[in-house]
Amino acid sequence: MKFSAPREVLLKPLQSVVGVVERRQTMPVLANFLLVVGKDSLSVTATDLEVELMAEASVDVQQEGDITVPGRKFLDICKALPDGANITVSQSGERVIVRSGKSRFTLSTLPASEFPVVEGIGGQQTVEIEQAELRRLLEKTQFAMANQDVRYYLNGLLLELGKKQVRAVATDGHRLAMCDVQLEHGGNTDKQVIVPRKGVLELYRMLGEGPIRLVIGDNHVRAEFDGIRFTSKLIDGRFPEYQRVVPKKSDSLISADRVTLRQALQRTAILSNEKYRGIRLDVKKNNVIIQAHNPEQEEAEEELEVSYAGTELEIGFNVNYLLDALGAIDNDAVEIQVTDANSSCIIKDPENRECTYVVMPMRL
Repeated sequence: MKFSAPREVLLKPLQSVVGVVERRQTMPVLANFLLVVGKDSLSVTATDLEVELMAEASVDVQQEGDITVPGRKFLDICKALPDGANITVSQSGERVIVRSGKSRFTLSTLPASEFPVVEGIGGQQTVEIEQAELRRLLEKTQFAMANQDVRYYLNGLLLELGKKQVRAVATDGHRLAMCDVQLEHGGNTDKQVIVPRKGVLELYRMLGEGPIRLVIGDNHVRAEFDGIRFTSKLIDGRFPEYQRVVPKKSDSLISADRVTLRQALQRTAILSNEKYRGIRLDVKKNNVIIQAHNPEQEEAEEELEVSYAGTELEIGFNVNYLLDALGAIDNDAVEIQVTDANSSCIIKDPENRECTYVVMPMRL
């Protein structure tokens, strides 16, 4: 195996896939990149057995072949070389030699046959969507995913692919985020899959502009875009029936300025209990009083003018959940639908009905 390429051409695929290379590995080969050199191209693959990333680049090939090399070391070498440098990579026995100008590096290798690669995923459904749309779906919902919850099916994001839309839903059991995007060319059947947390975050990191092709398989989801192929295992579990936790429409609506409300919550949160992060909303006609206190007997109170004509009520929430939902809304105004002290609230953008946020109350 031998090829050469300008530093910038080689850096792009290496930087695209390095995100899944963990620093501590159960198998030594997982710390490596798989390099496959074909007729006039190089493909670089990295995996952690849950997420696999493959990126391609056009290079000058002198000899075809495949080998694995230490991923982060190879990337660091290419990064450290000067701009505009030409890099030649060749295999010599069980070593790979990287040359550029007067620089020379010798790297250890492992055989390509040891590298675990996901081949066919048995694609059952294919959807084409704009990267910007998919990025928006992930951005507006991913914060509500659970992290290392014993209910493993919550440690990911539900993708619901239909004939006319894609819906993303995330919940950690205390709050829920749901967002839709309409499709021109949807799938032929409705399908639900749960993408694990790491796969969601890695895909979100890479998305930019242009179309993306999503292929749903039996146990994997695959995305192809910009010369990159992303493959993630799916969580084998049943996602909760999320529609049942979304409260029915209520006439008790708090309409407020989003930024003003968010800032008031942030200030009040300073004196909330550090563990439980509870705050109380005392909702009256056209007025909300936000209160917090902590075990040190410290208190904070903020009074806000809002538009509200429903019945008076007091309700407690984890302030972080409210702040996350308000942060996901782009509009200057926000609507909060409340029912009573024991029911979840719905937070929405009054001008954009595609995203819905549900926050459960807490007892204070």
